[in-house]
Amino acid sequence: MLKIDSATLFQVRMNLVTPFRASSHAATALDHILVRLTAGEHEGWGECSAPADPYYLGETVETSWHVLTEFLLPKVVGKSFSTIEELTALYSVVKGNTFARAGLEIAGWDLLGRARGVSVAKLLGGERTTTTSGVSLGMEKDTQTLLDHVQRYVDEGYKRVKVKIAPGRDRAVLSALRARFPSLPVMADANSAYRLEDAKDLAALDDLALMMLEQPLAWDDLVDHAALQKEIRTPICLDESIRSASSAAAAIRLGACQIVNVKAGRVGGLLEARRVHDLFHAAGIPMWCGGMHDYGIGRLANLALSSLPGFTIPGDVSGSDKYFLEDIVEPPIVAREGVLAIPDAPGLGHEVRLDRILRRTVRAASFGPGVA
Repeated sequence: MLKIDSATLFQVRMNLVTPFRASSHAATALDHILVRLTAGEHEGWGECSAPADPYYLGETVETSWHVLTEFLLPKVVGKSFSTIEELTALYSVVKGNTFARAGLEIAGWDLLGRARGVSVAKLLGGERTTTTSGVSLGMEKDTQTLLDHVQRYVDEGYKRVKVKIAPGRDRAVLSALRARFPSLPVMADANSAYRLEDAKDLAALDDLALMMLEQPLAWDDLVDHAALQKEIRTPICLDESIRSASSAAAAIRLGACQIVNVKAGRVGGLLEARRVHDLFHAAGIPMWCGGMHDYGIGRLANLALSSLPGFTIPGDVSGSDKYFLEDIVEPPIVAREGVLAIPDAPGLGHEVRLDRILRRTVRAASFGPGVA
């Protein structure tokens, strides 16, 4: 059994190498919450990658900080666990707030793995030792700039490219991309920018041979996505709509998608992400691991998740250098010819650099004996 002696939160701000723009938001810097748990001589780290604004799932850095400090950490500090199921049972009364719960749970996985001398990938039941990576690119001021960015990442060996689209900024951009890179695997991410009434416009993209169209309709919809998939040939990939194993099962029953993006933060942690994976894998629906511009800790958790057998499509877990000049883990997470190694060292597998975290900490809070 591991008894959680203390917990510390760090709100850490990191500047992006390249500003990012989607249909609903833009960012030049990120604020993520890091969670450190200690149990005797062992420690574990997690990352809550909720965005600053409520434009993805509604959860934000501020709401996550509130839920972690007022509800989640008070329920686990001083308590013991020997499995992740036992850890999550301690705060199972907390509903929603998936990013906050994921940050805590990932720290639990890391703590458990380090204490046992086992990697998180192995604890999850992973099979792969490497994973292929794609890149996710935001909207640019002009198409040529986007094409230049794509060329750079293709030259670096990345295996597929995802670009953001929105009504009025779709067909022309994707056509230019396909003309420049006729054989490159390309996917388009709409971040819920369309309605079912736009089906004809989306069907017009079918001749561009896209890998998939990610989350074209409402963030909480399954029914309209099922209807849209019957009207277009391009495979629909669900992102925001898959919030749990329950919604995954519903999507399968409805035929709402042909591909799925799985994010640990979106479903409340790696445990639920594994349940989601198992359902889609059994149904023969391929998956890829998404991300939230994660720092090194969250990126390592994504790599561990990517070790599961159903993740057969290149994911968003690209090298840290694509996003940050300096990450908070050592060694750096590097993609070589579009391939990343899945760590097999205990826990998440890399050293967390507290000095780098402290230099970028906006606020911190501690919980445990002697803390007021």
